[in-house]
Amino acid sequence: MNTLDKNMSVSAYMNDIGAKARAAARVMASVPGEHKTAALRAAAQTIGERKDDILAINAHEVEAAIERGQKASFVDRMTLTRARIDDIINALGEIAAQDDPVGKVIRKWSRPSGLDFERVRTPIGVIAVIYESRPNVTVDAAAIAVKAGNAVILRGGSECISTSKALFDCLQEGLASNGLPECAAQFIETPDRAAVGELLSGLDGHVDLVIPRGGKSLIARVQSDARAPVLSHLDGICHVYLDRDADIRKAVDITLNSKMRRTGVCGAAETLLIDRARLDEIWPPVASALREAGCELRGDETIQKIDSNVIPASEEDWRTEYLAPILSVAVVDGVAGAMAHIEKYSSAHTEAIVTENQKTAEAFLFGVDSAIILHNASTQYADGGEFGLGAEIGIATGRLHARGPVGVEELTSYKNIVRGSGQVRP
Repeated sequence: MNTLDKNMSVSAYMNDIGAKARAAARVMASVPGEHKTAALRAAAQTIGERKDDILAINAHEVEAAIERGQKASFVDRMTLTRARIDDIINALGEIAAQDDPVGKVIRKWSRPSGLDFERVRTPIGVIAVIYESRPNVTVDAAAIAVKAGNAVILRGGSECISTSKALFDCLQEGLASNGLPECAAQFIETPDRAAVGELLSGLDGHVDLVIPRGGKSLIARVQSDARAPVLSHLDGICHVYLDRDADIRKAVDITLNSKMRRTGVCGAAETLLIDRARLDEIWPPVASALREAGCELRGDETIQKIDSNVIPASEEDWRTEYLAPILSVAVVDGVAGAMAHIEKYSSAHTEAIVTENQKTAEAFLFGVDSAIILHNASTQYADGGEFGLGAEIGIATGRLHARGPVGVEELTSYKNIVRGSGQVRP
């Protein structure tokens, strides 16, 4: 299925996918929740059974990426290990176990006219997910979309296309074995870049929502060219602010984890802000822990004066998502200074404050306008699994429809059902 025949144009191939997705979406809107749950659990089991084969396919693609000179962060994202496959399997289980959102009544009310109103969750319809070489996204995106009653079209990066296809096959077999439409999930197998252009065209109106997952160039292209609504996230320029009332141990642990747990994820901290009133006490242990972990530090003039080993930070550093063991550091005047810096440079993804002062924490939590704000916790909790969503398609940083981790509920819309007894409007 979805194989590009040598006699078929990319346009015809993609339009066929769109038509099949629309037909599947109509069926998916009324599929019982227990069938979707069973399908995802079956997919998880199949992935577990084929773990060795999937790892072998992935190892070949990773080796090829390294030979081509891909960045370490890129290679890390495309690499699967036994533990990461177990994470994929566990995420599938968690998504499967969630309540079915379709048909859920969000609100009920009545009017003096005698009409009864209900606002009810419905699937969005056909969702196109365009992502770089991140094989886990293949499973996460498809599972979340299917659980929410949608049909999904997947277009992954060419560097990891065989790994993604191997995972996808497990998922699709789970759908088929439980009576779900085969085309509820479709994978674009051709690496031809023209396929992305066709997908962004909307496939004759069959695509209802486009979700890009990747770097700046991919996001920019999708936002520029898509003829359907786009749900995307910007760079993860995430901040950690160490307040004058921070516990030193927490400051060290949270900063280190936020930056160095995995440097290539969008929830990794890229800028550290330190309250000037506590700088002399906080900086030495934090800097020591970061350097010991292999992190390069770039700082403003104040930091450079007390630490000659800090590399001078440029204006561009405050706007950079490094996705590498590099951290920019600025000294600010209290929580107001931290919030001003974040407002100027943040991508509205994730910010954290470390403080034992509850009043200061509340000022930060409600004064910073980003998708995720944390108090005394690592920015690396910016993850759908950690939110209890099982997984996420991405972290939405816009202000419409969804914000933060995009899970099952975020891939639904709603309709209004009105029940009357013969009313006509005067």
